Amino acid sequence: MSTTFESTDTNNNGVIEKEEWQRLELEDKRRKMVDEDAKRDSQRKMVWFALSGMVMYPVAVVTCSIAGFDTAAQLLHDIANIYLVSVSALVGAYFGFNAYESKK
Repeated sequence: MSTTFESTDTNNNGVIEKEEWQRLELEDKRRKMVDEDAKRDSQRKMVWFALSGMVMYPVAVVTCSIAGFDTAAQLLHDIANIYLVSVSALVGAYFGFNAYESKK
């Protein structure tokens, strides 16, 4: 069973040398870049999903009304103000935090 030290000490001399530390640092930077990229991708997908929901919400109300589901249309209409404000806050927070992070 190999330990972290043994896998890091590539030349098996019992000492982690400068080149081995540099290799560790490079791997750490690579992992951070991959994590940040995955985070941005998931945030972007979340925002697109939220924006799609905002666009489709009125379509759902009209569709329910046309299909004769007046109660469903009324219920959707009743919660529309809460839904749209919440999704708008979510999208606004996303863009606000992105602008804040880009200024750092």
